[in-house]
Amino acid sequence: MRVNPNPTNDVIAALELTQQQEQIALQEISTGKRVNQPSDDPAAAALYAGNVAAESRIDQYLQSVGSLQALNQTADSALSSVVAALNQAISLGTQAANGDMNPDNLQQILQSVQGVLNQVVQLANTSFQGSYIFAGTATTTQPFSVNNGGVTYNGNSGVNNAAIADGRTIQVNLSGNQIFQNSGGDVFGTLQQLVTGLQNGDKTAIATATTALGTALQQLSVQRSFYGSNLNQLTGDQNELNQQKLNLQTQDNKLVGIDLSVAATDLSQAQLAHQAALAASARVLQPSLLDYLK
Repeated sequence: MRVNPNPTNDVIAALELTQQQEQIALQEISTGKRVNQPSDDPAAAALYAGNVAAESRIDQYLQSVGSLQALNQTADSALSSVVAALNQAISLGTQAANGDMNPDNLQQILQSVQGVLNQVVQLANTSFQGSYIFAGTATTTQPFSVNNGGVTYNGNSGVNNAAIADGRTIQVNLSGNQIFQNSGGDVFGTLQQLVTGLQNGDKTAIATATTALGTALQQLSVQRSFYGSNLNQLTGDQNELNQQKLNLQTQDNKLVGIDLSVAATDLSQAQLAHQAALAASARVLQPSLLDYLK
């Protein structure tokens, strides 16, 4: 057997190799991944990069869905308050139309109904994060204003859509005129008719306006269901996106993740091999007296 008369290079190479193996094992444990650079496993690294990009898109969609949920909750809450206010106005109108009202009683009811009208206008002008919810696509324009005793819509009939998944969008709003002033029932118009009837003390007009307000309330409730349906759909979309992200993360772990117990064993073995290499190098590379005399 041939013996290498100058083993220094071999010892240094072995020392560098064991040190590298120890560093790799330490990195795997610290990162929890066996693939920390593309050269570790090019195929797995490529698939992992695609998953990371998909997870980033999902995070953006989840953020969008969360914002849309808050928007729809705000809209639904505002319309819930409108429903309560309109029910109060209907109760007051029924009382005025059917009861034995003196002028003072009618004046008190008139003031209450005018308060309801102002409250509903304020609710119809609800904003979310600086944008008016019920203005159509004209979200920077206050949708409703009171002019000469009537209520004017200043928004448009457009709707906004938002992406909630790859290739999928959802309509996120209804225009204010569709909700409050559509042909099936004009909330502001009938409230104003009730106010006028109370001002004139005309029980027939009060009764007619109260009945029309009930119809407008029913129509508004139909429109309000859009937001409830949206919230249900967004919750389902959120659950689906979270499941997709979980599936990708599970795949990530299979692609580049480590088995911690195996990694710990590999690290222990690498450390032992490096210590053995250090011991061997100390013996081989230790300078002798003759080395200093040369």
